[in-house]
Amino acid sequence: MTSTFEPVTAPWDLPPTRLPEEPPPPKSGLLAVDAGLRAGLARYGPDGRLLAYRSTNFGSVGRLRRGVHGVFRDQPGVGWVVVEGGGEVAEPWIREGERRGLKVRQVHAGIWRPTLLLPRHRRRGSDAKAEADVLARRVIEWSGAPRPTSLRHDAAEAILIGLWGVLELGWLPELPREIAAR
Repeated sequence: MTSTFEPVTAPWDLPPTRLPEEPPPPKSGLLAVDAGLRAGLARYGPDGRLLAYRSTNFGSVGRLRRGVHGVFRDQPGVGWVVVEGGGEVAEPWIREGERRGLKVRQVHAGIWRPTLLLPRHRRRGSDAKAEADVLARRVIEWSGAPRPTSLRHDAAEAILIGLWGVLELGWLPELPREIAAR
């Protein structure tokens, strides 16, 4: 089996790329992952709308490796996976996605943030995370997904990683006005 991703080390090393242009299988969705021991997850439907999101704390790399299988098992109908992150916290997501025959794309924040965040919100990581929270809440409202009582930054970033993915796949022709940064 050949690998469907290339490890990402830094945003300036990457050529501008898009997700594979093949159409997704009928009724497939997209799973976005902000990889880490505390991982953010967001699930999008083929209409480009957010269906579900959450944060999960694996606590250790061993529990992360064992737990990824269960996360995928609980996400039937996913055809695409976008993972932000690298190293030992991203590897299990990529490997399990490929094992299941899914289209997998590994990205760095420097790839998706310029599409969704204004330059003034990308100057510092703390600014980007604060704006990610604001935009994620707009995505939640626009999609009609359940509103959070609290929204962790990893779940907010997963929501935006997924939004970037559905835009790259063409599931949404452009960023909806209700979501766009102001």
